[in-house]
Amino acid sequence: MIISARNVLAGKIRSVTMGAVNAEVALDLEGGETVVAVITNASAKSLGLKAASAAYAVIKASEVMIGVGVDSNRISARNVLQGEVIKVEEGAVNSEVEVKLSGGTAVVASITKASVRSLGLRPGSKVTAIVKASNVLIGV
Repeated sequence: MIISARNVLAGKIRSVTMGAVNAEVALDLEGGETVVAVITNASAKSLGLKAASAAYAVIKASEVMIGVGVDSNRISARNVLQGEVIKVEEGAVNSEVEVKLSGGTAVVASITKASVRSLGLRPGSKVTAIVKASNVLIGV
């Protein structure tokens, strides 16, 4: 299958915690970072998710926020990933920012051109990629 999401991040499931309605899935990426997803219990069961099995975190570029100087202890998003900008492709309104996480995994964010300018983003900039757990899909 080919999908339009720019971020399809491979890893192994660390844990699946079932709740009353939703499940929290922690996925260790190949580079060592952990991405957390919140999906329905029905989805977790139908995918057969269990610890140590291979899976993918799927994240649309428009769901990735970029921050500079972010204190990960002072933000509610579960996925607060440190990295460095490796590419900025400016468009008329939105721009794509590619971030290499500390473990080597690349994440693409689609943010406004104005945000790229106000944050001073360019290759080499130290940034944080931020994604709410509810915006992460899991695929197997």
